[in-house]
Formats: sequence, structure tokens, C-alpha cells
Amino acid sequence: MITMRRQLLGLGFVAASSLLALNAAHAMNGPAAINIDGGPLGSLAVSGGADGYGYYVSNLPNGSKDNGANVGSALVQLQKTSGVLQFTIEIGSNGGVITVGTGTPSQTSINNFSTGPLYAGYVTIAPKDMPFTISAGRLASLEGYESAIDWYNPSQLATDIWYVQNSQSTGVQGTYTAGPVSATVEFGDGWDTHVFNFLQALVSYTINDHNNLNVYYAGNLGRTGLNARTYGWGSDTTVSGLGPYFMNSQMVGAYYSYTMGNLNVIPEVQYVYAKTDHQLGIDKSTSNLGAAVFGDYSFANTPYSLGGWVEYEKSQGAGSWFVGPNSEAAGFAISPTWQYKDLFARVNAGGLYLLNNKYDGATYGYGNSGTGKFQFVGTLEAGLLF
Repeated sequence: MITMRRQLLGLGFVAASSLLALNAAHAMNGPAAINIDGGPLGSLAVSGGADGYGYYVSNLPNGSKDNGANVGSALVQLQKTSGVLQFTIEIGSNGGVITVGTGTPSQTSINNFSTGPLYAGYVTIAPKDMPFTISAGRLASLEGYESAIDWYNPSQLATDIWYVQNSQSTGVQGTYTAGPVSATVEFGDGWDTHVFNFLQALVSYTINDHNNLNVYYAGNLGRTGLNARTYGWGSDTTVSGLGPYFMNSQMVGAYYSYTMGNLNVIPEVQYVYAKTDHQLGIDKSTSNLGAAVFGDYSFANTPYSLGGWVEYEKSQGAGSWFVGPNSEAAGFAISPTWQYKDLFARVNAGGLYLLNNKYDGATYGYGNSGTGKFQFVGTLEAGLLF
């Protein structure tokens, strides 16, 4: 069975910072950098965070309910953001984001990528008084609104849109800014495959302080092949059922950020497509459509905010992009949040209902029968940001 899955994604602060730059009402305030004297390197900024959570998941395939506790993310970042030569290094473990409808949360690990605990590490050249920058090294994905670091999202719980996206890759990236428009292009080994044929692009248009449009693309320029290495599998080339990591898939998407006072609303739509490739077990073209509306509201003069989202997803063909082949589902998440300076706590509750769970005469789903249509997940999350 073909599975498209985003595994425990570490995100350098490239994409996250572009979101935080918007004049938006965020569910939480992200880490505030600590400036230090780097001697001959100049001024440096240190930031990071750590969180953990307890969880409850209902209607697992054996009919049981699961509960437990996990470390979410523990990341430290060192940056030099001034001068012609700049750099970013981010080290730690990441795995706090949980996709609704996919069962028990995965354990956090520092070994999900070929670089081990190095989740981001790149050098940036920023010529003085020029509208462009060039970066090279371990870079973050340009895809989508949701961050791979849970405390940047309206909820710890993530959507189908996030689930099917690429994450960290090694490559080069260029950004050009002209007034309210910024364009970034990245070329590398998408999915951490060590095969360099993956192109990403993101164009952002800041209309005004309250409105921002982002359009993105990601896709393979050539056939990756089964010699790829990806995430925690190292150099193992005998693994089966991993076709989508090596296929020639193409993705387009867009999200729009609207801010009014303490309210921020972000609708997003995304479509990903993979053509027929018999050698990878893809006997017919397959695709996934995802749509969601994210929102968060900060209560004025209080440490409280409320975040969440609603989503719809539809898969076509045999590929199990999400829960199963030809799946159709609707989901939700809601996350009341408390934050006092560097401390935060958040209650996350979400569910996914399968509108269609049948393909080619077979039925899949949740619960003891394996055909149930609803799964609920709840977490109690707490952390420290600095």
C-alpha cells in the first residue's frame, strides 16, 4: 500500500519566521531571542523551546483507547542575522505536532533525519543594499501554512494538508524581495532522500498590515528511484511500500492571512498529484486535495487565546495519502491556550470523521471492526520558550 506521510518534521526558522513577520494575532508568542556577543562573529541570537504532552486517542484499530505521555519538541537555535555572511544552526529533537486521525502519536527522536540532531544548518549570503539573499545547507520546507514546530501553530494538532508535505532537505535557496512581494526558490533533496531533484517555490504578497497572500509549489523534476534514502531509514534500499517518497509528485497550494484586531483567520487549499509509475507500484495516477480554515483569537489584556481549525480532504486513486485509498474526511481541532511570558500550557482536542472509507470493495477505518468512521485525539501540552 502506498503511503504519503510527513514524518516528525523538523523545521528551521526560515518558513516559520516568514509567518511570524506578518502583523497577525498569534495563538502564542514564539521564542524571544537572547542576544549575545559572539566576538569576531559579531552579535548572535539564541532562542528555542521545549515542551511535552499527555495524550488520549480513541477508537484504535483493535478497539482500544490509548493514553500516555511524550516529549514534544526540544530545540535550540543559534543565528547570526546581520552582515553579509549570516548563518543559522538549529539542534535538538522535534515531534510535537500530531496529525488528527492517524492514531497514536509517534515518539520524538533525534534520528529521523540523516543529519541526526541537526534539524537546520545553513549559511546565508546577504549582500548589502541588495534585494536578494542566497542560502545553502540544511533547509526547511516552503510548503504550507502549518509549521513543523507545534508552538508556532494555532493548535498542536495538524491537518491532512500538513501530513502529505515534504520537510527538511539539503540544498540551496534564493530569496528576492521587491516592495510587498517576496519570492523564494529552493532546490534540494526533498524528503531527505539524498537525490537532488526537488524544487520548491513560495511567493508572498503583503497587501497591507491586515492581508497577506502566499502561493507555493513543490515537486520532483525527475524520477527519484528506489535508491533514495529518506528520514530514519538511513541507507536501507530494501524497504517496500514507500513509493511516494520516490515518485514524481507535484504539489500546488495557497493560503491567505487576514487579521482584524486580535483575530487571525487563514484559509488554505492544497492539491498534490502523482502520475502512474508501475515500477513503484503506482498503477494509476493518484492525488490528494486538502482544504482548511485556521484561526486564533487572543483575548485582550489576558494570558489566554483560542486557536483551532476545520478541514476537508479528498483522495483519488489507490494511493493512501492519508487514512486510506480514496478517502474523504472532515476534521476539526480546538485549542484554548494560556501563556505567561516564557511559559505556556494548551489543551488540544480534535477529531476526524471519514465521509468515505471504501475502495475497490474493501472497507477501512477505526475501532475493533477496522471500519469505524471517527477518531478523537486530545492532549494536554505544556512548555517553555526562550
